[in-house]
Formats: sequence, structure tokens, C-alpha cells
Amino acid sequence: MYLITVEGGDGSGKGEAVRIIAELLNQYPFNDVHLTHEPRRHSELGKLALESVKIGDKTPLQEAGLFAADRLDHSHTWIRPKLESGEVVVSDRNIHSSLIYQGVVGDLGVDTVCNINAAAMIPDLVVWIDCDPDRAIDRIQHATLRMSSEKQEYFETPEIQRTIRKGFDDLLSGKIAVAAPFDKCCVVGPILNEGGLDELRQKLRAELRAFFNRRPAPLNVNADKVDRYLLTKLAHDVQQQTRLPGAPMEKTSVNIGWLSGRSPSQWMQFAEDCWRSEEAKEFDVPSNPFARSCWSVLGTLSLMAGSCEIPRLHKSLGPHRMVTRRHTQRLVKWLEETNWIHRQQNHIPFAEGQVFKLRDSMIGFARLTLAMWPIRTPLSSWRKSNPNKNWEDGLKEILQNMLQGQAKKTVENIIERLKILTSGHDNCPVPEDIDQLLIWWSMPPPDHSSSTS
Repeated sequence: MYLITVEGGDGSGKGEAVRIIAELLNQYPFNDVHLTHEPRRHSELGKLALESVKIGDKTPLQEAGLFAADRLDHSHTWIRPKLESGEVVVSDRNIHSSLIYQGVVGDLGVDTVCNINAAAMIPDLVVWIDCDPDRAIDRIQHATLRMSSEKQEYFETPEIQRTIRKGFDDLLSGKIAVAAPFDKCCVVGPILNEGGLDELRQKLRAELRAFFNRRPAPLNVNADKVDRYLLTKLAHDVQQQTRLPGAPMEKTSVNIGWLSGRSPSQWMQFAEDCWRSEEAKEFDVPSNPFARSCWSVLGTLSLMAGSCEIPRLHKSLGPHRMVTRRHTQRLVKWLEETNWIHRQQNHIPFAEGQVFKLRDSMIGFARLTLAMWPIRTPLSSWRKSNPNKNWEDGLKEILQNMLQGQAKKTVENIIERLKILTSGHDNCPVPEDIDQLLIWWSMPPPDHSSSTS
């Protein structure tokens, strides 16, 4: 879902930083972590760009054009599909290298390079690795890859590296304005890489934690669409594991009827009544069940087949519902204490991790949190402002107070999620518009148990 790029002068230690960042990212609930670099050494376009800086016979405009061609192809054929699948890509160099090497050093101009690359992916996070140019040149000259090559890039001189360092300083500190769309990037640094790897790891860990704690919206993909993709995969896994191959699909609480005869608004009240607010403070968890972390953990659990352990749950949250591992553990302990989940015996020999399962009686609210995720914050705010109102009125009042376009998009996202999860009522179709959604929200299904044929 995020594109993270590592920038800096030659020999600054970008490769080390990329490797460390990839290791640190494995602690977060991304579907996968991918490493790449620009220009690409395995693509024809990338080879042309590399050749241009080794020989040094091209104009800055020609160089910029070759790098941009490789970057655009890389962006749309390789990077974007991975971001849309909830994965993270870490790139050794990207657009900011072109802005410096061709825009500043080549005197082509930052705006010109931005325009040439305007259709490329926008780095969500730019990590600037810095190093003294003399030390960097010494690293280059003693590096294994450079020693095996007879060709030196024309940039690899102390004088040009000093110009490059100043360029990065001016560009990434904001002294040089960056044109759209690359003015949206979050830039961190300079991170000085002149000590040991442990020191570099500590600095990178702190920057990643600060970035993800802000929960930034991804710049290249629709976050809700990414989450729906991951929900579809989870729902499919549940269906595959709840029946034998070839057996007919059963109408279980996992697939149909998960609202168990209650309306969504009734489930909101039920959850509120069941949450022990005073005790929650002692466990350092939210005082009500409408917090983001509660919805994330409960919703994810509602789509997990069988028993679960903390690592599997945390990995399944996905980047859109990201919660820290520590807070996930606290919430699970609280949910077990208050009977929302129950612990089960771990049948795996020598396994230390405890396994647990969401109680069937709580699936309705837990699954509802996934459906209503696009409007979670407004729902929580509405409840704080209207503690005594009936939940039946909540959704209508919230949508009425939204701008028309925003309300329309919110309703569309909820309906798209219900297409994955079903309406929650047996023999009840998914709502198709705002009016049907409001009826679905406020009214339980009709009781046919006493009807006669």
C-alpha cells in the first residue's frame, strides 16, 4: 500500500538502509514486503539509463528521459499492482535521485524533471541517508560491486558528490521547492550513516514508527479498495475452510445471517452495553468498543477461520486496519477477560503461543465493524456528542451532515464491503442505495419463524 524510497549520495549506505527497513517492515501487518531499485538493471530501459551515466555522453535531458521511461514502466507494471494488494515496496533510489542528478547537478531544473516523471508512482515516504562525501567515495572504491566493474559512473568524484549532497540538503529540507505531484511526499532525514549498523537501525526504526503512527493515506492507491481486496481474501479463506472440497456451501454464521436477526443499530447498542468501560481503563484499552483498534481486531477476528494466535491475527489486520503488536496483545487479553473471545487448547506440539476464537455471540458486531469501517470515525464522534440518542438515528444524521459527494462515496464504500460480507440477513439482498442502506441499518429482518405455508 506504501512506496518507501531510500535516497542519498553514492556510497552513503542506501543499500544497508534498504535491507534494514525491509527487516523492520516485517514487524508490521503488510501482505508482503518487496525490494527494488532504480534504474532497473534487468530491464532494457533501465540498462539504457545506467549506460548513460557510465559513459556520460548524454545531455541531462536525455538522461532524465531515459530514467523517467524506466521509472514509469516500473511504476505501472511492477510497483502499482503490489501496492493495490496491500503490500509495501522499498526502492533504492526513485524520483528524488533524478531531481538531484539531472535537475540540480545537470542543471536541467527540478520542475522540468518533475514534469517528465509526473505519471510515475509518488513515494509515500522518502528516507534520506547522508554521509560525508570523502567517506562515501572511499566506500565506493572499496565496494565489492565497484571492484568487479571497470566502469565508473561520472558522478563518482568527491567534487560532484559534494554538489549532490548539497542538492539533497536543499531539496529534501525544503529550500528547493518540489513541483506537484511529488510535493506530497513525506521526507525524513538526513539520517547520518557514519556509525555502526545498530545505530542506523535504531534511527530507521524510529522514523518508520513515527510514519505509521500517523496512519497516512496512501498516495498511489485507494486505501479502502486495498482493504476490500484483503477482506475478499480473508472471506474466501473462511469459506474454503468451513466445508470439505466439493461439498455444498452451508448457510453458517460465517457466510449468511451473521447479524443473527438484529439490525446493525441494535448491534451497536448491544456492543456498547457489553463493554465494561471502567475495567477497560485498568487494561489500558479503549473505554468503548468504537475505537479504531477495537474495530480492527474484532473485525479481523470475525473473518478468521478456526482458532487464532497473536502473530496470525496481527499479520491479518492489513495496513488499513494496522494496530501495533503490543496493543493487539492488550486488546486480546481484555477481550478474553470480558468474554468476547475464548481461549482454546493449542493442539500443535511444543507451540508456546495461546490460541483463541471470537465467540459466536459476538460475530454480529465484529463483522459489522468491517462493513461500517468507512464511517467509523463519524459514528464514534456522533456517539460522543449524542450519548443518549438511539443508534437508529445515527447513520442518517451523519450522512445528512456530510457534503453530498462525501456521503455518496461513503455509502458506495459501505455497499461494496457488504457485497463481500453479505447483508448479514438470510434471504436479504445487499442494499443498493442510501435509502436501502438506512433501512438495513435501522430495521431488523422480519421474523418468519411463526409464518405458515
